[in-house]
Amino acid sequence: MEHRTLGSDGPSVGIQGLGCMGMSAFYGATDEAESLATIDRALELGVTLLDTAEGYGPFLNEQLLGKALAGRRDAAVVATKTGFEITDDGRPLDLNGRPEYVRHALDRSLRHLGTDHVDLYYLHRIDPKVPIEETVGALSELVAAGKVRHIGLSEASAATIRRAHAVHPVAAVQTEYSLFERGIEHHGVLDVLRELGIGLVAYSPLGRGFLSGAITSPDDFAADDWRRGDPRFQGENFDRNLAVVREVRRIAAAQDVTPSQLALAWVQHQGAVAIPGTKRRRYLEENIAATRITLTADDLAAIEAVAPHGVVTGDRYAPELMGTLNG
Repeated sequence: MEHRTLGSDGPSVGIQGLGCMGMSAFYGATDEAESLATIDRALELGVTLLDTAEGYGPFLNEQLLGKALAGRRDAAVVATKTGFEITDDGRPLDLNGRPEYVRHALDRSLRHLGTDHVDLYYLHRIDPKVPIEETVGALSELVAAGKVRHIGLSEASAATIRRAHAVHPVAAVQTEYSLFERGIEHHGVLDVLRELGIGLVAYSPLGRGFLSGAITSPDDFAADDWRRGDPRFQGENFDRNLAVVREVRRIAAAQDVTPSQLALAWVQHQGAVAIPGTKRRRYLEENIAATRITLTADDLAAIEAVAPHGVVTGDRYAPELMGTLNG
């Protein structure tokens, strides 16, 4: 698999990583044995970046990843996140970017992951109550202590990225980026990443599964699947967005690839490292095949015609979470 370096001196990772969140939370029933087999297969296929967070479970996903990498820690670049405060007994509280919490959370994550260091440690969301300089200062201390190799931000504004990078080099910014969500192209984020040489890690590159083409009704979701409350999957929004997916499917069929593969190839073409989430080997293998797709100028023009910026209908999160974005 082709590799990209995150940041000027960050880790070298495959152009497609693996988002592990759904193996433990938010997307319906889980199967630990299949999840572990999926991680095994990802490593076999050349995936190096494995993405988790303390909030996925909470803690369950980090513990799963620790089990998967037991005895072979160096096989993967491990990324985890902090920033949503969680008590030690797993109760979620509020955003917390205070240095003392960041230090506590990192030590807890290391225990759950069964390792002495994290390769890439993200601030999951920006705490508006704490200057970013203070939070990044704490992260830089963790780098100096050898507990963290590189730092990242998630869902940060261009101004915040610039301020953070002035304190300590930011290796990567993780944000939602796909044919359904192209806001960073128009809010200055993509420009500042390119200017400062910071890597872009794209989560939900398949529009939370919408761009796979496999979702045809909101009833396709399990009762405990959080997408039932996602505005893009509700009412008229669902029908309008499904029409976009049909157009993506049409272009994919002409290329003899799946809609997922076309969508992932587009994200990777933009220079991002995509981290599609899956908990099943068969979807992983389909996704990895996208790393071998080359898009021509004609392909890109056809995609742009059906999925320009703003084509999707509905906010990307419920109202209570929208305020945590672009911090």
